[in-house]
Amino acid sequence: MAERRWLSLALASALLLGNGLTLAQGPGNKLGREESSFGTLRNPDAAEVRRQAEIWLAGIKKDAVTQEQFKQIWESERSILDKVSATLALGDAAAARLLEEARNSEAPAPTEIPALLKDKSKPAFYRNNLTLAYAKALTTRKVYEEALEALSSLKPEEVVDPPALLFHKAVCEYELMAKDKADSTIDRLLVDAVDAPERYRMVAALMHFDMLTWREKDLGWIARKMEVIQRRLDLKRGGKQTQKIQKEVLVRLDEMIKELENQQKNSGGGSDPNGGGCPNDGQQPGNGPGQDKSSSPQRDTQGGTANGSGQVDAKKVKELAEVWGKLPEKERARAMQELTRNLSARDRAVIESYLKELQKRSSK
Repeated sequence: MAERRWLSLALASALLLGNGLTLAQGPGNKLGREESSFGTLRNPDAAEVRRQAEIWLAGIKKDAVTQEQFKQIWESERSILDKVSATLALGDAAAARLLEEARNSEAPAPTEIPALLKDKSKPAFYRNNLTLAYAKALTTRKVYEEALEALSSLKPEEVVDPPALLFHKAVCEYELMAKDKADSTIDRLLVDAVDAPERYRMVAALMHFDMLTWREKDLGWIARKMEVIQRRLDLKRGGKQTQKIQKEVLVRLDEMIKELENQQKNSGGGSDPNGGGCPNDGQQPGNGPGQDKSSSPQRDTQGGTANGSGQVDAKKVKELAEVWGKLPEKERARAMQELTRNLSARDRAVIESYLKELQKRSSK
């Protein structure tokens, strides 16, 4: 069954991108357990959704002003979910406050799902679609944890916009590095949700392709973890969970530095300025007779410590880590430039953030 679901995802992505691409299963990739229904997840009829919204509103407010506002909402060009959420806000002040707080980027990010969304005494139409609108707003604000918790309480068949539920759930899972779950949700979005907007399908396929490149505990993994840390700090969530992630990053960076040190020792690179190479008659390594210059390691003519393979000098990183907090700002900038000269922007940010974190710890 997992193979069939994988093939369905590959086919949907290939058709979406329109260029005949097929996806290869990545190493160790496992799909989630939620089964696809292969194209049976369709959006509810818009006229029927409007009728349900009108019935719900009439049970609360029947005055002419409210009815006119309802008419304006449903004659607008908004999405079906926005029309329903606007109707809920029109008829219920509590729903209006909840959505306003969720959309307000200046308001504190919630730390739990509001009781209103769990109130079983409320009609399912009200509760489910208000939850979806609330989670969508939180996703826009990058409050992925609570957004995902809210979305996980829903089923696509229970809301007026199934593709919106699947798309925002996939975004949350992707951003929280829940790869298997994100793949499963993307599978349902691409294969089952036949009415999904093209923008949802394109972004979902791109997320899937990106996750194929993920490797456990490499520099990319560290960079993604650090993005999670930064987002949580921006949301003023510097508590135990954030500290736990920070510790994971620091431990892994320490491990990687030790691994690089051991590699250099084993290859003799730690003591040989030529990196284990032997110059021939005063010529630079890699430039001797019969040698292909293009295949030789790139050498930094400006005294940098990064090599052409995108690695850094582990010994230099360790030395800098020990004195980083004592260096003047200009020397730190110069050392960082030399250390990370041949690294990608993301890997450079990882090393820089690591050294800054060490500086914070030493100052404390």
